[in-house]
Amino acid sequence: VSTQSTGVVDAVMCLDTYLPLNMIGIKKVTGGSLTDTQLVKGVAFKKTFSYAGFEMQPKTYKSPKVLCLNIELELKAERDNAECRIDNVKDYQEIVDVEWNILYEKLEKMVQSGAKIILSKLPIGDVATQYFADRDIFCAGRVAQEDLNRTVKACGGTILATVNNVREADMGECELFEEIQIGNERYNKFTGCPKAKTCTLILRGGAEQFIDETERSLHDAIMIVRRAMKNDSVVAGGGAIEMELSKELKSYAKTIHGKEQLLITAYAKALEIIPRQLCDNAGFDATVILNKLRQKHAQGEKWMGMDITSEDVADNFAACVWEPSIVKKNALTAACEACCTILSIDETVKNPNSNYKAPNAMPGM
Repeated sequence: VSTQSTGVVDAVMCLDTYLPLNMIGIKKVTGGSLTDTQLVKGVAFKKTFSYAGFEMQPKTYKSPKVLCLNIELELKAERDNAECRIDNVKDYQEIVDVEWNILYEKLEKMVQSGAKIILSKLPIGDVATQYFADRDIFCAGRVAQEDLNRTVKACGGTILATVNNVREADMGECELFEEIQIGNERYNKFTGCPKAKTCTLILRGGAEQFIDETERSLHDAIMIVRRAMKNDSVVAGGGAIEMELSKELKSYAKTIHGKEQLLITAYAKALEIIPRQLCDNAGFDATVILNKLRQKHAQGEKWMGMDITSEDVADNFAACVWEPSIVKKNALTAACEACCTILSIDETVKNPNSNYKAPNAMPGM
């Protein structure tokens, strides 16, 4: 748990000031244990579909230029309604040569640009793959748009729709590119990116369902860390703030006469459900823990909450178990609004015809 917590904080710290969530890539690889989960301060994505010749390409580069494209590098069939009438073999051969020349001109321009890593959102065919392999250039086609965007964000450059006049500023760079084996999958990994404002979490686990649950938990943790960085006001977690609010409301209710006292007391009692549920989830005796918490808060120790490691209570603020105060405010506001909505429904409308049964037909009709 400690390792995953550190990884989540490090992942959010890799982002820019706007903390965009889509710049944190989460990849799932079945196999291994949760402790094998790793944080890549850069970009990592699964090896894409490759053609013949791919294995001849180098798999490790130091300080390479990275060229990101949105063009197709393969010969494709014409549309069904395309028509070209020729009356001799020579004209047909000229048409074929023009198609090949267009492709080779594109490939040669990319080679002359000095790029060693070429990524494209669209397919890179077998001819282009073999052409790059002969020149010690790595290529990958059908790269997901999200992965391509994060690569540009980390390495720099832009996604080009043409290879004419490729400038130095249009290409990105990184200290190290390598294709590594993770479990049963091959991953392309970019590290040491000078403009890295993105990262990738590679989750490991024995079962797919376990990894899916881990991803959901990490998403919640990432959102909490982002919220804490955007709003620097925090309170102690582990039921500490709920117990303190409950104590204050119970004291305040004694100064109120009338029915409002019952309302405030009920609200204070409802707040104790949070630490009680935490105890139940952890398998602790909720009655014992809540009694200790009431005692500590009555003595003025306002940050005392449940300690899951020792099955006891502890100063959660000192233990760095924090929650953004804005999250607690929003939760309490949403709970109150939901309760008021339910209480405002004073009657249920029922259609009287819903229970109506048609009379049986007369015999013989």
